Amino acid sequence: MTITEVARRSGLPAKTIRYYESIGLIRPLRRPNGYRAFRDGDIMKLGFLARARSLGFSVEDCRALLALWEDKGRASADVKALASQHLARIEAKIAELESLHATLADLVSACSGDHRPDCPILAGLAAPPAGR
Repeated sequence: MTITEVARRSGLPAKTIRYYESIGLIRPLRRPNGYRAFRDGDIMKLGFLARARSLGFSVEDCRALLALWEDKGRASADVKALASQHLARIEAKIAELESLHATLADLVSACSGDHRPDCPILAGLAAPPAGR
């Protein structure tokens, strides 16, 4: 299969497929003319990578997950540990975003949004962070 066909079947842009090849996540065969010759297994790996990336896993996490996926003797505990670490990072990011949301919501609600020049949003942005 050509990269165009693989891109269509995997739903990934050809540029992403080339990138994954350049960093060693996939290794398609090469024809005598130098063109890539993708196999069904390459498409499966690309689908796996696309799904993992859509869940926010880093490229290095994807490399580790792909190695675990290909290792039939793997321990599911290793997979769970990697996924649990990623979940903890997501939960920390959610907490950070909720804090940002609360702060910004307070600033927006404090601003009357009228023609006067005083603005609690600008005052809040100019104020030093709490605890400093």
